[in-house]
Amino acid sequence: MKARVIGLYLPQFHPIPENDRVWGPGFTEWTNVAKARPLFRGHYQPRIPADLGFYDLRLPETRERQAEMAREAGLEGFCYYHYWFGNGKMLLERPFQEVLNSGKPDYPFCLCWANHDWSNKTWQKDGGTQMIAKQEYPGDEDYVRHFNYVLPAFCDHRYITVDGKPLFAIYDPYNFADVPHFIELWRQLAEQNGLPGIHFVAMISSTSTIRRKEDNTLERIMPNTESSADVYNNILTLGFDAINSFGKARAEMISQGKYKRNLIRLLYENLSFLPTLTLDYPKVVEHFFAPEDRWENVYPTIMPQWDRSPRAGSYDGVYVNATPENFRKHIEMALHIIADKQEEHRLIFLKSWNEWGEGNYVEPDLEYGHGFLDAIHKALH
Repeated sequence: MKARVIGLYLPQFHPIPENDRVWGPGFTEWTNVAKARPLFRGHYQPRIPADLGFYDLRLPETRERQAEMAREAGLEGFCYYHYWFGNGKMLLERPFQEVLNSGKPDYPFCLCWANHDWSNKTWQKDGGTQMIAKQEYPGDEDYVRHFNYVLPAFCDHRYITVDGKPLFAIYDPYNFADVPHFIELWRQLAEQNGLPGIHFVAMISSTSTIRRKEDNTLERIMPNTESSADVYNNILTLGFDAINSFGKARAEMISQGKYKRNLIRLLYENLSFLPTLTLDYPKVVEHFFAPEDRWENVYPTIMPQWDRSPRAGSYDGVYVNATPENFRKHIEMALHIIADKQEEHRLIFLKSWNEWGEGNYVEPDLEYGHGFLDAIHKALH
């Protein structure tokens, strides 16, 4: 069975002035990755890259090799995180812009608008919040400017489409109150520029504790681990064509108990002296997929590993036994979920290709070599 696996791609592997001002000259994703230390016996830290080394995404050779490895593993393409903060403010745009302008690598891609604030909380749990870039939604003039920036990518032959329309993902549909109008405006602009439309995908957890009300404000709700129908329909009514579901919260709630899981997170966020929270990858991810992930317009996510301790300490939990073999079984479960969909809609998002700071990547490292890439290849072939 053919599956369309798209790898989420982080571009924060080159210095930028905004990071330099907060963290010091030369800061990249590698800075804290390399400084990480084991938190318990057998904890795999620091995670050291193998084939590509501590790469710099300003180098075209690195981008070419990444595409080669992804293609060999069976990925259809990359989904680059795209940072547009409003009023034309962007960050980390250089790697993708060079891919677009140069035509290389000749490998499919799409964009995910990572529409969230940037602050030092990503890398520093204590010490006060310093805003690096505030996410803003100034209105139509900026929406048009944003569209015109993205339009050359939409028109590129490499751009990934669904039903003939360029796929554009939005990371946070909850806190973007104006998203229904934004979607409608961009659809109009797409048609005016000769495109058949845009395939809008909302990225959300399959089990949520928030929902959008009709007035676009948010309210707290009790999480439902038995069905994701209400969560998905709540977002689809905003105008999205599809959902990219992420099952981590659901899986943890079922494996730990949803009330216990939320209490544990609360304790670990506030009590730094607690021992590291560990979760057994194979036992947790067997609950990763919701029944509604079988819907034609829902694209599930696969997660190879998870260890955000380089960024966030231990409060978010460290997944143990996240081996290539267990990842392969996880992929096979996802393939079973999408098996009855039309071939065009058999999309699976890989979270992620290269989130090294979250211990959430498939690029080769010194511990497993090409193991996670091989797991994808074996499962797909």
